[in-house]
Formats: sequence, C-alpha cells, structure tokens
Amino acid sequence: MMGCSHAVKLADSIYFWRSGVLRVALGISAPSFSARLAKWSDRGSRAGAMSHTNQIWIMHVDMDAFFAAVEQRDNPDYRNRPVVVGARPGGRGVVATCSYEARRFGVHSAMPISEAWRRCPGAVYLRPDMRRYAAVSRQIMQMLGEISPLVEPVSIDEAYLDVSGQERLIGPPQEIARQAKARILEAVSLSCSVGVGPNRLIAKLASESGKPDGLTVVGPGQVEAFLDPLPVSELRGVGRRTGRILDRLGIAKVRQLRGYPLQMLIQHLGEKAGRSLYAQARGMASHRVGVRSARKSISKETTFAEDVRQQSLLRSRLQRLSAEVGRLARYKGLSGQVVTLKLRLAGFETHTRQRRLVSPVDTDDLIFATAWQLYQESQLVGRPVRLIGVGLSDFEHGPQSEDLFEATPERQMVRQRT
Repeated sequence: MMGCSHAVKLADSIYFWRSGVLRVALGISAPSFSARLAKWSDRGSRAGAMSHTNQIWIMHVDMDAFFAAVEQRDNPDYRNRPVVVGARPGGRGVVATCSYEARRFGVHSAMPISEAWRRCPGAVYLRPDMRRYAAVSRQIMQMLGEISPLVEPVSIDEAYLDVSGQERLIGPPQEIARQAKARILEAVSLSCSVGVGPNRLIAKLASESGKPDGLTVVGPGQVEAFLDPLPVSELRGVGRRTGRILDRLGIAKVRQLRGYPLQMLIQHLGEKAGRSLYAQARGMASHRVGVRSARKSISKETTFAEDVRQQSLLRSRLQRLSAEVGRLARYKGLSGQVVTLKLRLAGFETHTRQRRLVSPVDTDDLIFATAWQLYQESQLVGRPVRLIGVGLSDFEHGPQSEDLFEATPERQMVRQRT
C-alpha cells in the first residue's frame, strides 16, 4: 500500500500537472507563473518550518484591489493604467476601490471622487459592476471551500479559513497558503494576499503586511516580534478618537501599547476599548471560523440633541445615514428589496414605514430617495423629530449593478428628486 507521504506527493504532482494545463488555457506564461510560485514559496519558507501538533492555524485571504483588478482582467486596455471604480467624476460620491497604479497618485478607497479626479484626471473612471464582481467572488469562495470546510466570507473579496489539521493533507501553513494563491490565480486570473497565524487578528494583519500579492506566515512564537513595529492604527477599533488619545499618551507602535498596564488603558479609553487593545497588543484574539448566520437587515440611525423640525436638516441627516447603509451593504455583498424609515418623536413615540422595491438595491441614492419619499408621504411632516433612521432588508446575495435600475420607477424617481 502506498504510504501517506507518497500519496500526498502524488496528489500534489497531479494538481500541478493540471495547473499547467489550466495555465496554458488561461494564457499565463510558464516563467511568469513559476516566478510567482517561487516568490510565494520563498516568502513562506522564511517563516520557518512551523508544523506543530494540534496547532491552530487561521488563514486570511484578501483579494488585491478586487473591483479594479476584475476590470483590468476583463479589459486589456485598462491593464497597467490607473483605474478608479466608484461614483461618476463630477458627482458627490466616493471611490469604492482603485488599482495600485492609481494609488501611486494618492487615490484611495472612500476618497471623494472629486479629489480622486483632481489627483489623477488621466485615470479610467468606472461605475461598479457588482453583479460581475459577485460572480467572481462566488468562484473564489468555492475554491477556498476545497481547501478547508471551515470558510467564513467576511466581505465580497475576503474570507477567513481554519486550516488547522490540513498540514497532514497539504503540508505546512506556508504550503497551504501557496496553494490557495495558486488555485485562485488559475481559477480567476487574479492575485490575492494571504496571511496565516494562530488567530484571526494575526492572520488579517499578516495578509495586510504583504500586499499586494503577498504571503506571510506568523508562527505562535513570532507574534510579538511581528506586532511590535506595527502602528497602533493597524489594530481593530483604533479610529480618530482613540488614535488621538493614544497619541497624547505617546503610544504610536504596538510595542509601546504593550507596555501600558490594563487599568491605565481602561482609565483613558474605557472598559471595552481598553481591554480590547490590551489583548490585541499581546496577539490575543478569537480563532473561531465558521459560516455566519445570514444578516437580516442593515440599519443606521441617529438621535438629535434637541427635537428637529427643519426639513433641510432631516433630509441631510437621512442622506448621510442612507450612504452609510449603502456602503455597508456593498461591503457585505448584499442588496435588499425593502427600505425602512424609522422616526421617533417626543415622548418616545416611534413610527416605521416600509416600501418593497421592484428590484433589490445597494446604492445610496436609491435608499435615500425611497426613505425620503416615505417621510414625505407620512402624516409626520412638520412634527418634531428626536430620532431618524433608515434600514435595508430582504437581502439577496450578489448585489445588483446600479445600471439595472436605469429604466425602473425607482431610478426615475431619483432623477426627479436628486
């Protein structure tokens, strides 16, 4: 009977023979493909042989500039050129993502599209084609499911995998990551960055550290050395407010953060944030990976310091909330068919209004236009409002392209009202 190690080597040989066939079919040159594999192997080997019995290994896979990369893959004229995917130039929207060529001009995600145009007027500006991106995402997630049964997609272009125990079948963590990159490249002709570590935090930071097209493995004994030089802004929960507090304390790097006692962090940051950063600075985080329960709704709301009657203020606040809901829906790869408006008046009198649309939506303007129309049609116009909120529900996975709504009543309504 063939030994286990021989069987694994044979299976690996068969896989890479098939890889060659697929490589030729995709038109990827052998030297280019071999160079990529060699680079990934070299990066992984630097982590050392870290095969530990019963060691937990979490892998984070993050596609590189996903939307822009799909556009460059499908349109040869866009390759090696700055590509910006997002709102139309001249509009008031933002950049969804951009190619690495555009990033050299200082363009980045969430930047106002007007600023992106100012910095890089020669870029190719494209509207998102979410249906196409979602189709590619499904291919990637299916491929990852062949590596481990425990796959947790966290957005349209990234996922966590628990690859613990896969060492016996595939090899050490760096080999598992290398094969994941190779399979994704061959399946969809796109690069990704992969990080592997003992928990979710380290895996994600590892994938980010090697972008683009990176492979980084951090073993249990390397966690603090890996974290030490990182800026604290890389840690989860460090936004502007927390960043300013840490800056006042003279904390710029994770190494400095680890030197602060827990009680001092709680005193300055509060119980939840203090404990979270104390743990993260020591590389402590969850290692659980699994299929998340389906999200039922996405909603955002705000409470005013005083009751508000002004239509202009209510409109602007609802527009901002709708943009937040839309961004989160697109990030999660969701589109919803029901828009909900929530209003709370004096005395905690709460009213909700809903509307089911003809087609699922994930765009800010459609969410806002529907919610504002619900308000205008209600009997509450002119009454003082203490809280206003908007929600999106009844989701279908695989968001819709905004162009699908060009001929629908909702799109016509937006044209008339915005």
